[in-house]
Amino acid sequence: MLDTTSSASPTIAAAQQDMRTAYLGGAPGLFVSGFVWAIAGVVCLMRSPQTAVWALYVGGALIHPVAGLLTRLLGSSGRHAAGNPLGTLALATTIWMIMILPLAYGISLWRIELFFPAMLFVIGGRYLTFATLFGRKLFRVCGAVLGLAGYLLAARHAAPFVGAFTGAVIEITFGGILAAGLRNARAATPASA
Repeated sequence: MLDTTSSASPTIAAAQQDMRTAYLGGAPGLFVSGFVWAIAGVVCLMRSPQTAVWALYVGGALIHPVAGLLTRLLGSSGRHAAGNPLGTLALATTIWMIMILPLAYGISLWRIELFFPAMLFVIGGRYLTFATLFGRKLFRVCGAVLGLAGYLLAARHAAPFVGAFTGAVIEITFGGILAAGLRNARAATPASA
């Protein structure tokens, strides 16, 4: 738990530990986000790429509450400490992302095949800040992989559903890596006590 009783600011390491504990290292958020990308891919195939844009947006709005519920079901609070200074960074990145969504939507109206690559860039950029929020360099790798995938898909003029499923695979994979690391850390804790 983050010490908010002292007048000194908590250290970044303590704030990051609080974020990792509260949100299970960010793994539930990656899983939920990955499933939203997968749903958008299915909608793209079953309906249309334009409908898939809205599936990603509506599903994206539900990521935080659903991931919070999943986090609580897995035994964590799903809330960082009130005095955690990284909470404002998390909020700022959320606002930044929301401000970029109209640009991505405009891209979808211009060239629908560029929408999902554009969103891979947006989400990848946000995950770069998660390296600071959670104190895990793996988020830098995840952000870079999402950005590289967005570039390659745009350069190859990939079909929209390919972009959606690519986002799903990348996020679910990194969610699994984070969850495995968390599980290993928990398993090692009793042995070292």
